[in-house]
Amino acid sequence: MLPSNIANYASFFLLIISIILLIVGSKAQLNSTFYDNTCPNASSIVRGVIQQALQSDVRIGASLIRLHFHDCFVNGCDGSILLDNSANIQSEKDGAPNTNSTRGFNVVDNIKTALENSCPGIVSCADILALAAEASVSLQGGPSWTVLLGRRDSLTANQTGANSSIPTPFESLTNITAKFTAVGLNTNDLVALSGAHTFGRAQCRLFSSRLYNFSGTGNPDPTLNSSYLTTLQQICPQSGSGFNVANLDPTTPDTFDNNYFTNLQNNRGLLQSDQELFSTSGAPTISIVNTFSSNQTAFFQSFAQSMINMGNISPLTGSNGEIRSDCKK
Repeated sequence: MLPSNIANYASFFLLIISIILLIVGSKAQLNSTFYDNTCPNASSIVRGVIQQALQSDVRIGASLIRLHFHDCFVNGCDGSILLDNSANIQSEKDGAPNTNSTRGFNVVDNIKTALENSCPGIVSCADILALAAEASVSLQGGPSWTVLLGRRDSLTANQTGANSSIPTPFESLTNITAKFTAVGLNTNDLVALSGAHTFGRAQCRLFSSRLYNFSGTGNPDPTLNSSYLTTLQQICPQSGSGFNVANLDPTTPDTFDNNYFTNLQNNRGLLQSDQELFSTSGAPTISIVNTFSSNQTAFFQSFAQSMINMGNISPLTGSNGEIRSDCKK
């Protein structure tokens, strides 16, 4: 048996070790209070810039949440999608899912400028994307959630990863599910996050094959509602450029609600990847679509949690990465 003074020292030493381990371990975890002391107005600054942007561009909310999504699926939520080409970087912006498609980079730059003016060198570009996604959804009628923060910015980009890891509108439900599984997201996350297509637009080139020559059949996609097909063919003529845009949600195109799921039930999903959630025979996604269609609260709760789950994909924390002063480089 140890003498009492040695035992006390041993207990004290173990306590100190435990505290150190707790501090070190917490560095790897995101938390909601990360900027409370260093940039307490970060969230409101982000929200203010987006509110201003929405005055002239009603699409911007959907565009910003898409940047966060496309960022997180490639090497985790590290702001890599924002980097421009340079001598050492092949930009993810030029990856197939992003080129001539992703937008909103100017608003991210405006947010960064506002944050640098208020608290220079503090808020990462990766965290800006996470905060912007939440503000975009809540400002257009959707749920709010507590954004976990503390991500740092990558030093490089992964264009190859952008080409291979981001789900595309043309893939089977099986392939898309596999891409979600690869980043630790489940079927409920897949359906909930697809619900972000309740606002925003998509270019004709992303769905025109459904209108004229689906899977090489020479006919439209049989799952498309016939009157909706006619409407889409008017927006996207067969000989068109492919860059006209259609509303992802034809019923309430600029409001974040659960109508997206009702549209799927009525065969009015715009993208192949949307409609497959409901029209793939025997798929586990069907019952989730039905739940979200009948219960907007259930959708909002699931969406908020799935956004938190997605935001937790492989963040850089502690001393990894950097805090960029310019999100583009």
